[in-house]
Amino acid sequence: MQQAIDFLSQKDTTIQYILDNFGHPIIQKREEGFASMCHIILEQQVSIASAFACYKKINDYFGEITPTILYNSKDEELRNCGVSRQKTIYLKDLAAKVIAKEIQFETFSSKTEQQIRSELITIKGVGNWSIEVYLMFCLQSPDIVPLGDIAIKNTLKELYDCQTQEEMEQVSNHWKPYRTFASFVIWHYYLVKRNKIKL
Repeated sequence: MQQAIDFLSQKDTTIQYILDNFGHPIIQKREEGFASMCHIILEQQVSIASAFACYKKINDYFGEITPTILYNSKDEELRNCGVSRQKTIYLKDLAAKVIAKEIQFETFSSKTEQQIRSELITIKGVGNWSIEVYLMFCLQSPDIVPLGDIAIKNTLKELYDCQTQEEMEQVSNHWKPYRTFASFVIWHYYLVKRNKIKL
C-alpha cells in the first residue's frame, strides 16, 4: 500500500491533499465467491447500509447464502427479506449459472481480469460497476476504477472539474497502475465529507 501512496501522492496533488487532510482509507477485503456477489447485486443503486441490512436478513432467514438455497427459495421469502422483484431475478440467475458451473468463482484466481469480466457480465442485471466492485473488494485487483459509481463521479466533478466520461478517464489514467487505491481514496473523501464516516 505504501508504494501506491507514494506513487499517487507524487503524481496527483489532489490525492495528496485528501490523504493529508482526510486520512487514509480503510481497505476492505471481502470473501471471494457466490455470497459476496449476491451482496454486490443487493448494493446496486441503494445505500451500503440498506444493502447490508437486506443481505443480513437473507443470511439470518436461510442460515447461509448458497446457490442451491437461493435458487430453490420462494420469491415471497426473498421479498420478505427486502429483495426487490428485479433483484430476485438477478440473484436466481446468478445461482442458476453457478449450479450449472457456467460461473466458477473458485477458478477466478487463475483467470485474467478479462476472462472474469466475460463470465460475470452474463449474469442478468450485472454490469461493469458490479464486476469492478467484485474485482476490487474480493480479488484485490490493483488497477480498477469504477467510473460508473455515483460517489466517484461526483467527487471527480467536484475536485477535478470533470464534466464528461472522457475527462474522468483522463484523470484516472494518471493513477495507473494503482487506480484501485486511488478509488478507495476518492470514496473515503466522499464519505467523510458527508459525515458517513468519522476521521
